[in-house]
Amino acid sequence: MKSAVETLNPTRVRLTVEVPFEELKPSLDAAYRKINQQVQVPGFRKGKIPARIIDQRFGRGAVLEEAVNDALPKFYNEALSEGEISPLGQPEVDITELKDNELLTFTAEVDIRPEIEIPDYSGISVTVDAVEVTDEDVDSTIERLRERFASTTVVERAAAEGDVVKIDLEARVDGEVLEDGVAKGVNYTIGSGQMLDGLDEAVTGLEAGGTATFTSELKGGSAAGREAEISVTVESVSSRELPALDDDFAQLASQFDTLEELREDSRRRLTDEKRYQQATEAQEKVLEALLELVEVPMPQKLLADEIQTRKHNLEHHQLSQLGMDLDAYLALQEKTAEEFDAELKEQAEKGIRTQFVLDEIAKRENLNVSQAELTEHLMRRAQSSGMSPDQFAKAVVEGGQVPMLVGEVSRGKALATVVDAATVTDSNGEPVRLDDEDEDETAAEAAAEVAATTDEPAETGEKTED
Repeated sequence: MKSAVETLNPTRVRLTVEVPFEELKPSLDAAYRKINQQVQVPGFRKGKIPARIIDQRFGRGAVLEEAVNDALPKFYNEALSEGEISPLGQPEVDITELKDNELLTFTAEVDIRPEIEIPDYSGISVTVDAVEVTDEDVDSTIERLRERFASTTVVERAAAEGDVVKIDLEARVDGEVLEDGVAKGVNYTIGSGQMLDGLDEAVTGLEAGGTATFTSELKGGSAAGREAEISVTVESVSSRELPALDDDFAQLASQFDTLEELREDSRRRLTDEKRYQQATEAQEKVLEALLELVEVPMPQKLLADEIQTRKHNLEHHQLSQLGMDLDAYLALQEKTAEEFDAELKEQAEKGIRTQFVLDEIAKRENLNVSQAELTEHLMRRAQSSGMSPDQFAKAVVEGGQVPMLVGEVSRGKALATVVDAATVTDSNGEPVRLDDEDEDETAAEAAAEVAATTDEPAETGEKTED
């Protein structure tokens, strides 16, 4: 076999491969065996039909086609090895010549990783929000906890703000009741604003048995984004009573003996949360600055495939679970199809560029992934997916996604390396250290999270797609 590589552009090559016919013999023999098991010819036992009879009955062309289809992946991979090519995605193969008993010639065009020059990124400077937890923040946290332990009592009066009403809802569009527009026995706290716009006003002042009608834009379901006429009936009205803010409440709602201890714990948790948010903000802003410094040629077929994958996942997984189609989603987002496509392309390009740049930095800095790091990342991903670690690990292994997780951790380490070299200042003008001993884990987790979820890019590792 002989092969040659032609560079079409910085992200695409064409392989030209010539295969002497004798090298096709193993695949040719396999083709005869396969056809032998699939057909019957009078006078011959199944599997014992001579090759010349198969040629006469079914045509030599059918055998050659089967043999070439069997052999192409092998010769393609050999050509990749000879040319030291790392492909992205599936090739576009064209058989240019097939002479029986003489020669097979084919070409294969495929996207490749572009060569990327990583500039000095130590000069990157970003500003992030300062970590500040006020007494009001603590009060809000305690108040939300207090509301979780509120008691309700059915009352015989008109509903008012803060009351809990049990309601039945019916939504009509163009005069027709929607199949998914009926809900019964729903508990709703007046003033929470957690359901439909206009619902608070509609139920305020109603007693048990009272009915009201209002118009609102649906936020989900089959008619998401459309105006609907909503009928609401109040089944019951209950007043809410919050527990007193004292040590008894602290003992009821937590493991602490005093309200002061509960407040201090809330302050500590809020501080940890804001530190994590600060680390994540730093990662995101440093990544944006890094991408602005690096020119990344974009493989167009890979980009087209990535856009199609994202659109398919949105339509057939995310939106379908919400009972919504793309048109309803666009109406809800107040976007045209053209605006959506442009945004999708921008996100896909950013995802691919992020992977290329961080992979190159990881390679340059020799950032390897240990088993402990991979396990820790797997545990976090399992938690975010709602699966047990064992279930998630099994799904990852069976789906051949281990390299994807390794790539996420590697990119997280690469991003953390860039952040460590950058200057990060908070909004008070104070330097932010994300590599202190007590913040290592927070910074590492934030980096891996940002690298793994930046616009949800598809894995662009050096492999062929399924």
